[in-house]
Amino acid sequence: MKHNVLLIEDSNTSMRVLKRVIGKANLNAVCAQSLTEAKHIFANTPPESYLCAVIDYTLPDAQDGEAIDFAIESFIPAIVITGRMDEDIREHVLSKNVVDYIPKENAQVYEYLSRLLGRLEKNKQVGVLIVDDSRVSRNKIISLLRRHNFITYEAAGAVEGMELLKMHRDIKLIITDENMPDMTGVELVAELRRTYHKDELSIIGVSSDTSSSLSARFIKSGANDYLTKPYCHEEFFCRVLQNVEHVEHIDAIRRAANSDYLTGLPNRRHFFGKVEGILKRKPTTKSLALFDLDHFKSVNDTYGHDCGDYVLKEVSKTIVKHFSPYCVSRFGGEEFCVFLPDVGLTRAKELMEAFREAISERQFKFGEHVFSCSISIGLTDWFDKTIESMLKRADENLYKAKENGRNLVVIDLG
Repeated sequence: MKHNVLLIEDSNTSMRVLKRVIGKANLNAVCAQSLTEAKHIFANTPPESYLCAVIDYTLPDAQDGEAIDFAIESFIPAIVITGRMDEDIREHVLSKNVVDYIPKENAQVYEYLSRLLGRLEKNKQVGVLIVDDSRVSRNKIISLLRRHNFITYEAAGAVEGMELLKMHRDIKLIITDENMPDMTGVELVAELRRTYHKDELSIIGVSSDTSSSLSARFIKSGANDYLTKPYCHEEFFCRVLQNVEHVEHIDAIRRAANSDYLTGLPNRRHFFGKVEGILKRKPTTKSLALFDLDHFKSVNDTYGHDCGDYVLKEVSKTIVKHFSPYCVSRFGGEEFCVFLPDVGLTRAKELMEAFREAISERQFKFGEHVFSCSISIGLTDWFDKTIESMLKRADENLYKAKENGRNLVVIDLG
């Protein structure tokens, strides 16, 4: 279900533009042209349905930003827009707990708003760690970050911060002060970069020291960015979003390179790399299975390749549902592979039978067509053998399953 954005704007022209921007962010604009109308609409809709409010600073019945106070008091994150380029207004707006303040200057401003709206939902899964020995400084940063829906963690020192980073895999950004009791911020950055690359963890150094040498030392030690205290809210948010998005963009590129384009499952290259890493820790036992959809060519011939793609996607979803703790891959065409470390043959066969039954009992629906599919599985637990030899044995068992009537799990004979 789409989230609502309460849009309060008295200009019809701006209303049309902002509705398009909100729609572009896959959100639903609930429109009001005055504060009174907005209060009436809000009173008659569930508060939890609103992601945020986009508010014009000057309205017919709220000339001095009173609509901002209404949104904040109603616990709706507020984004303020205005056509009045006035420093006093800007300072007045930023003195309140708003998400951001956006002047109506040019088309790029609306692009920024669209990006900001999309981030408010994404940020609910993004962790930011603040490392600073000053509780006042930490609280100030946490207050700003929570306006943007980030998950926040705090540490009073470098050692505590590193422990929190190990515990919380959702942390994508660290904001660290320079002066701490157990380690300087520059030293913390250098230590973190021994384990975490810039592409997987962004770091922003902060300090009240205005010397250019400190900012250079932070960057040279591996920080992605640097902020001098005191900083304005707008610059802070722009730097935070830029650094979080850097990590996300690299992660998206990495996933695209490691994933099968159709099903989203890991591809062969990623599968082998992950399995090699697991084998280095020498699991006590291991099993491997190859799956092949039965008579898949007839699905393509009878219903078309679009239907065949639909079946592959749905089967992939079932594979993830049954085998998410393990290493899965689409090997090509209608063939899939699962590697199960620390799983013996008896337990692996139980898992394969449950998966096979789930596929065979399912009704696939594509357009007007309703049909069934089945899957053949070759399973092996050749211990102390290479992954290549395990694949060869699993493929031999898969061939036997096909020969013996399909819709079967064939395992190694004792």
